[in-house]
Amino acid sequence: MSNARVKAPPFKWSFLLPQYWPVWLSILVLYSISWLPFTLQTLVGKGLGKLLAVLAKKRVLVAKRNLELCFPQKNQQQIEKMLKTNVEYAGMAILEASMGWWWPNWRVRRHCEVEGYEHVQAILDKGKGVLGLAIHNMNLELGCRIAGLKHPSVAFYRKHNNPLMEYVQYRGRSRSNKYMIHKRNVKGLIEALNEREVCFYLPDQDYGRNRSEFVPFFAVEQVATTKGSLLFAKEANCETVFIVSLRTETGYKVKFVPGLKHFPSGDDKQDVAAINKQIEELVSIAPEQYLWMHKRFKTRPNETDVSLYDKL
Repeated sequence: MSNARVKAPPFKWSFLLPQYWPVWLSILVLYSISWLPFTLQTLVGKGLGKLLAVLAKKRVLVAKRNLELCFPQKNQQQIEKMLKTNVEYAGMAILEASMGWWWPNWRVRRHCEVEGYEHVQAILDKGKGVLGLAIHNMNLELGCRIAGLKHPSVAFYRKHNNPLMEYVQYRGRSRSNKYMIHKRNVKGLIEALNEREVCFYLPDQDYGRNRSEFVPFFAVEQVATTKGSLLFAKEANCETVFIVSLRTETGYKVKFVPGLKHFPSGDDKQDVAAINKQIEELVSIAPEQYLWMHKRFKTRPNETDVSLYDKL
């Protein structure tokens, strides 16, 4: 299994060169903010959200378009209200990453809780691995830290393009979890599941046309949805649960929800549609917290179809 793990990047003296000083400054600022009282961090997060609304206008437009596509029953005023809150949560997500990376365990436990872990334990008691299908709520970085304190887990990992940020990110994400596997190492995750690990997989982004089925997601009828979940469920000795991380009035909650029954069924399209349906239910708990800034509907059923984002 050691070959499947992403190795911890070593510290390099080149990180002290002037080209990395802006990164160090950003790290210092975020680390310092992470020690502020939680209520004060919330205010800072909202301020960052307002800054994002100015500096990341393209992403904000993507979020607005996604909300319009998914909730056609809502009027423009309701969409704008959801968008405003969503952008505030996007600002807070920057700080939630620093919480996940640097908060001591006692502080995570003070502000965070886990619900539904018995569904995970029931699968482990059967001698099986747990395939956790997590959704892209914007506090997921902190959510993984919370879940790891309950049961150290394994997850797919995408390296950061900046070497210094990769050094910091890797150590932050390893605080309470076992190890990480490169996002393209399918065999490695199957092996981890067969070794009865709890593994995280995120099935709710647009990974392209290959190995996808086009099924509904909210009000959009044909959405490219990965069949990766089916691959792991078929090839590994495991069962599934769904995972959602939520911002609450007092802090954060990671919620484990039972997986689909008779899954996989043998009908890939039906199974993928069922996954999307469950994700819809989890998103609907707090739709403003979901990552709407991703172009979820970028891949169309036919390559000649007009993009749903062509007017942005």
